[in-house]
Amino acid sequence: MNVSYKWLSEYIELNGYTGDQLAELMTSGGIEIDVVESRNKGVTGVVVGHVLTREKHPDADKLSVCTLDVGGPEVLQIVCGAKNVAAGQLVPVATIGAVLPGDFAIKRAKLRGVESQGMICSAKELGLNEKLLPKEQQEGILVLPEGTPIGASILDVLGIDDEVLELDLTPNRSDCLSMLGVAYEIGALTGRSVKLPDNRVNDSVEQASAHVSVRIEAKEQCSHYSARYIKGVQIGPSPQWMQNRLMAAGIRPISNVVDITNFVMLEYGQPLHAFDADKVEGGRIVVRMANEGEVLTTLDGQDRKLEPHMLVITNGQEPLALAGVMGGANSEVTAATVNILLESARFDGGTIRKTSRQVGLRSESSVRFEKGVDPARVIPALDRAASLMAKYASGHVLEGIVEELTEQPKDAVISVSIAKINRYLGTELAKLEIETIFGRLQFPFELSTDGVFTVSVPSRRGDITRDVDLIEEVARLFGYDNIPTTAIEGAATPGALTKPQAIRRELRKRLTDAGLHEVISYSFTHPDRTKLFPALAGADLFPVRLALPMSEDRSVLRTSLLPQLLETAAYNRNRKNDDVAIFEIGSVFHTDEEALTRLPHEKHRLAVLLTGNKNVTEWNRKAEAYDFYDLKGILETLVEVLGVSGSISYEAAQPEHMHPGRTAAVVYHGERGAQTIGYLGQLHPTTQIDHDLADTYVLEIELAPLYAAADFDIVYKALPRYPAMERDIAVVLSRDVAAGKLIDAVQETAGALLESVRIFDIFTGEKLGSDKKSVALSLVYRHAERTLTDEEVTERHAEVVTKLEQSFAAELRK
Repeated sequence: MNVSYKWLSEYIELNGYTGDQLAELMTSGGIEIDVVESRNKGVTGVVVGHVLTREKHPDADKLSVCTLDVGGPEVLQIVCGAKNVAAGQLVPVATIGAVLPGDFAIKRAKLRGVESQGMICSAKELGLNEKLLPKEQQEGILVLPEGTPIGASILDVLGIDDEVLELDLTPNRSDCLSMLGVAYEIGALTGRSVKLPDNRVNDSVEQASAHVSVRIEAKEQCSHYSARYIKGVQIGPSPQWMQNRLMAAGIRPISNVVDITNFVMLEYGQPLHAFDADKVEGGRIVVRMANEGEVLTTLDGQDRKLEPHMLVITNGQEPLALAGVMGGANSEVTAATVNILLESARFDGGTIRKTSRQVGLRSESSVRFEKGVDPARVIPALDRAASLMAKYASGHVLEGIVEELTEQPKDAVISVSIAKINRYLGTELAKLEIETIFGRLQFPFELSTDGVFTVSVPSRRGDITRDVDLIEEVARLFGYDNIPTTAIEGAATPGALTKPQAIRRELRKRLTDAGLHEVISYSFTHPDRTKLFPALAGADLFPVRLALPMSEDRSVLRTSLLPQLLETAAYNRNRKNDDVAIFEIGSVFHTDEEALTRLPHEKHRLAVLLTGNKNVTEWNRKAEAYDFYDLKGILETLVEVLGVSGSISYEAAQPEHMHPGRTAAVVYHGERGAQTIGYLGQLHPTTQIDHDLADTYVLEIELAPLYAAADFDIVYKALPRYPAMERDIAVVLSRDVAAGKLIDAVQETAGALLESVRIFDIFTGEKLGSDKKSVALSLVYRHAERTLTDEEVTERHAEVVTKLEQSFAAELRK
């Protein structure tokens, strides 16, 4: 909102305050002023001149020699190159000694042998924004309206000697989207009274209801619609003072009728719209929701396809305007317009905002409706505009206002006690001080004997709805700097990461140290993506749909991290980055309700994806591709860091979209028994082809069980003092036997004497048979307090061999 200092001074006395001082006062009161800009860009000595004669330059085809009366004792001769200069015009003249923007001084000069005693100026040369000028004044010299006093300073005529305050308003202070609203704000800060504009209308005898009828069908979206009928208007330029006000606010003048509606909108904060009444069939106004497929050509010449959620103004049949956003070309006010149907209404802000965003039209009108207009100003603004049209467009205002009101506005009544105000602010304000503040705000109030204020908040302050809002008003008018500071009391606790946060940070560090790149993907995804990896997503659960999605591709919350990692990997491969090692730690969302009635479950998960080569070909080594054991090694490292490796085991699994022979379930053994917390393995070949990926290995696990069981304590033990004895076993057994079960059996049988066991070779071949394999294990025996004898180890080792033979039908390999 741009506020002209001079315009503002018409509603409230500003003596004693410069523009900068006013900005500082308002900013300290809670209304931030971004900048105070002077409209005078460096103009001095420019006056209004009357072109007496214009003759062609004797020695230049494109120059004219003009004589001008500038209100002084002598007539000036000025050489001008503008095509539009003509005798009889009133123009801005920079006399000898004048200065123009850019520190351009005007001196006596000769142009092609003819003396020139000044310069006839264009708008650009005066530092005006040409884009804000009427179209006819954007080229050539600036021609001033008839009746402009000759010799008058151009600073006064064009309102250049002014300052503009640019308000940076928060969404709740829509009351300051009007000159009167800003005036009330300054009145509250300074204690000065506000002078309201004259909106008296001299009605004619003829009744407006004979020409206009109003009906509201969309009662929830339009609570008040009023109209006046003005006959016999003469379309032309608005007065110069009004044009100056509009340009200072950043609005280009168009014509007297349109300028008046914009002027009153800025003055009252109430948007208005003028229809050519002769183009409104039968004078009927029907406010309704748009029909599917309706099309409206708006004032900018664009065809707008309307939708049922859009509010329109119609003549009972076809739309005339997109309510609160923009009028239609079929009822536009033109130079031929004679009769005006003037609208002032109150529309639902949410409806206007949705329409404005969808059609890509955000106007000064829609901004005000979005944030909420003052219902008490609908009629005063209508009367103000009608009175100005009678004065400056020669219109005759017909008797009466035609309106329909579906909701009677009421002022909010709020109670707050003196004790509560002081308790919240930490002050000791007396009753009289608070009474003075409410008086400056012009909020009527009553004070009970027990110190409770009952305040009637005017509808112009729609942001005040609760007692704490009144307390905030007291605070800002009392002065934030005047509120005493108090030391914060209470026990101080040092900041620290929670255990889950610390675990996630440690996981990120370990994974990035291992050469993986972290990705952060959208939590929103396409519904089809939730069907991937049902074992991870939860077959008996439902995805959570968004109420207002950005698009179908982002319409549900993700149920697994892997689909986004696949997208990332495919994106990289499509750009010739074939070697991808990435991970993500994030949330997935589930619900057990098809129709969501409560918050969904949010679960933290870790996902890893490996594809391509883990190293590149060099002179001393060949490239190596990622495999299942690289992925499993990453997970084993992580659970080792978290101290839960003893609680994790792996079982063969065949979840959907995973390779049936190269996938394992990750099982956590905790207090509640064994539970599958995720899967790791290779993607199913079909899934790899669908995503245009080579062999790809993925992992996704739940983090919640690890949060609970993780133990960062480091346990130290003494170095062994006694020697170890190592024995190897090679057994032939069925291919179906998992190597992990062999290790479990060895550990159970060998007992405390066994220090470690590892598999160092697995062999398959025709000699063993198609359903057999050879597994070689290395066992290390050691006693913590003495040296083992060979007999002890041999005996225990024999027990291990017997166990393997009995449990797995294993045979010692010769």
